[in-house]
Amino acid sequence: MLDLHTMNPPQLAAVKHTEGPLLVLAGAGSGKTRVITYRIAYLLEKLQVPAEQILAVTFTNKAAREMQERMTELVGRERCKGVILSTFHSLGMRILRRDIERLGYKRNFSIYSTSDQVGLIRQLMREMDDTGKKYDAETVLWKISGAKNALIPPDRYVPRPGDDYELLAARIYPRYQSALQACNAVDFDDIIMLTARLFQEHPAALKHWQERFRFIMVDEYQDTNHAQYLLISQLAAHHKNLCVVGDDDQSIYGWRGADVEKILAFEHDNPGCRVIKLEQNYRSTGTILSAANSVIKNNPKRKEKTLWTASGPGRAIDLVVAADDEEEATTVVERIQVECTRNRMEYGDFAILYRTNAQSRALEEQLRFEGIPYVLIGGMQFYERKEVKDTLCYLKAIDNTDDEQALLRIINFPRRGIGEGTVLKLNQWSLAQGIPLFEALKRVGEVEDIPAAIREKVLAFHGLVAGEADRFRHRKTGLAERVTALFKRLGIEDELYRTIDDRAVARRKVENVEQIVNSLASYEERIPAPTLSGFLEKVSLMDEDRFSGKDKKDHGQNAVTLMSLHSSKGLEFPYVFLVGLEEEILPHKRSIYEDFSIDEERRLMYVGITRARRHLTITRCLRRKKYGKLEERFPSRFLEEIPADLLNVQQAAAATVLTEEETEKVASDTFARLKAMFGE
Repeated sequence: MLDLHTMNPPQLAAVKHTEGPLLVLAGAGSGKTRVITYRIAYLLEKLQVPAEQILAVTFTNKAAREMQERMTELVGRERCKGVILSTFHSLGMRILRRDIERLGYKRNFSIYSTSDQVGLIRQLMREMDDTGKKYDAETVLWKISGAKNALIPPDRYVPRPGDDYELLAARIYPRYQSALQACNAVDFDDIIMLTARLFQEHPAALKHWQERFRFIMVDEYQDTNHAQYLLISQLAAHHKNLCVVGDDDQSIYGWRGADVEKILAFEHDNPGCRVIKLEQNYRSTGTILSAANSVIKNNPKRKEKTLWTASGPGRAIDLVVAADDEEEATTVVERIQVECTRNRMEYGDFAILYRTNAQSRALEEQLRFEGIPYVLIGGMQFYERKEVKDTLCYLKAIDNTDDEQALLRIINFPRRGIGEGTVLKLNQWSLAQGIPLFEALKRVGEVEDIPAAIREKVLAFHGLVAGEADRFRHRKTGLAERVTALFKRLGIEDELYRTIDDRAVARRKVENVEQIVNSLASYEERIPAPTLSGFLEKVSLMDEDRFSGKDKKDHGQNAVTLMSLHSSKGLEFPYVFLVGLEEEILPHKRSIYEDFSIDEERRLMYVGITRARRHLTITRCLRRKKYGKLEERFPSRFLEEIPADLLNVQQAAAATVLTEEETEKVASDTFARLKAMFGE
């Protein structure tokens, strides 16, 4: 039920402003997601706007799902059916699946993952190795990705003189793009770049989508890059009903192409724009917000706003000064134990945030030592595990036999006696003949210096893929059953047990392969007309969340959360420990000595402070280990920007004192947890 009486005046104004451009500057914890979902519900229920005319774009699948759930609660599932709630990449995929043929691709194109891209770059580097130098393929890919995010095509990419990687990228980029198209494949950056190109080159396609979307909303607008900015600008140019929601003070992804200037210049780019500020915070205490305001106001280029709360000042912020990083970790863990003992808090109420992942080592060791469960955010994602990627490549090759990276990955998995030398000859021959690799496999008899026995194995592999591709093409049901049968016929489980000495490790890998089938079965249950292409697209788009670093898993377990400041954005915890507040850590040394700008580092500090709801503890060290030796550390300049009356400064050694009874309880709880984990 849509009840607008629950909204504060600025929120209500944002919901009711529907005609013309609108910029909603939403401070941390000010209810921006609520505003977006209520605005969609208002359009549907009060203004009777057809659902298919509404588009809302955000950066992660999780955020899109949460908006969908909230919207359904407000107006019901039937009323909101047809509203497009998606990520940028999902929106691009929707458009390209309809119109990509105008750009010379087939509709069943594949999406290359990061590892696929790196593999292709490495292959191209080997083919043109005329420098004698060794270059990192991932760095070359990073340069190309940056160009794509800036909408710079291969023929307009101009390297900076003296930058060897940019000079190499200028040579690789055209070949890389040609190779992708030859495989009927795109990478993540292409999804946005090709959509923008489609709209520029084919006005009829642009007109179709402009007329379709009468009302457009964009969440986290401060995180858009140039390509995303142009895409949204193109779509909104007809009706001009564009509402963007964001916070320039939380723009922390400049390293991956996000441009804070886009939100700062929104009023200039959209004449007649209305600006509404959401400054009332519903998350943190007054003391925490005062500290955040005091820090961020030192950034010269920002939209002025001041967070406030009606919930009272709360506790002072503890600033703990530790002798070194080991004492810092010990102090943090002790304080968690104290809060749990004295205030009946759960471990899941605590988060430890840091600027660099390397800082987690001492913290992890101390948590393990005390038997405290924790979750480390930033580990390897499920779909990035080798055995998962290997088996998924069978499905990719079956779905799109032009996907050469998939073919190369599986041609000898499980092992069938086709060595790297044979693969190299086949690849070189296909390039020389100007034919796809899959066709070269069928014509292996024409390739010189490949023994007859090996040719038979290549033909058998080609027949296997071709046969499965034909079967999947003609049977549209029972995908999970057919994939199960395929994996058994291939002997993937036997291969894993045979090639991995540690049986426990092999078993986990086998279970991961089983989860692919489980995921496919769940997909079939949820989708009215499931296809192998659709499933692979879903899997590929999950990589988008991993790349953005913003889609967090829900932690049902009662455990302390460890994560980087970049990963923490969008989350909140009752108790937050912000560790390592020293020069060259926060702000990072790169921003001090290379970029000569600490604005984004200050925004990271602001994000870290505003993750805390009830209490914030900041720590710094007098010395910290570097290559095993202690070096003197200096306090972060951001600490000086927090008013002294908000801080309770303590030495780590005197920071926590437990009574005898509390000490016994901590010891008892620790013993109970260790017993549960390891037995008697």
